[in-house]
Amino acid sequence: MTAGLATSLVSGWLNTLRAAGSAYSAVAATYVQLHTGDPGAAGTSNISVGSTTRNSFTFASSSSGSALALSSAPSAWTNGGTSETLTHISAWTASTGGTLLFTVALTASKAWGSADTFTISTLTAALTPQAA
Repeated sequence: MTAGLATSLVSGWLNTLRAAGSAYSAVAATYVQLHTGDPGAAGTSNISVGSTTRNSFTFASSSSGSALALSSAPSAWTNGGTSETLTHISAWTASTGGTLLFTVALTASKAWGSADTFTISTLTAALTPQAA
C-alpha cells in the first residue's frame, strides 16, 4: 500500500450505492497517528517510537462537493526521546484500536529528534472526479 483509503471504508461507501445495500455509519471521531514509513494496508507498520499517541482532529462539513478541511487540528506531538524521520500519517476512528480510515504520505518528510514537537496544520480529503 502506498497510502490511500482503507478497504473497509471503501467497501462501506460502495455498498451504500447498491439498491439493497446498507448505509455506511458516520464516523463519530477521528484520530491521527504518526509513522516513519508506509503504514501498510492495516495502518500498523512503521509507527513512530517518539510518540505512539493518536491525537484527535475534526473535519469541517463539505458543501457543494468541495473537499473536507480541518476544523480542529490535532494537538502537537512531543518526541519522547528518539531520533527518527516522520513520513506518513494514518487516520483512525479511535484513540486506540478502532478502524483505519486512510493513510497519507506527508508532503515532506520531517526529521524528529528528542524534545522536538510536530504539528499538523492542514489536512484535506477530496473525492474526484465529479460530474460538472
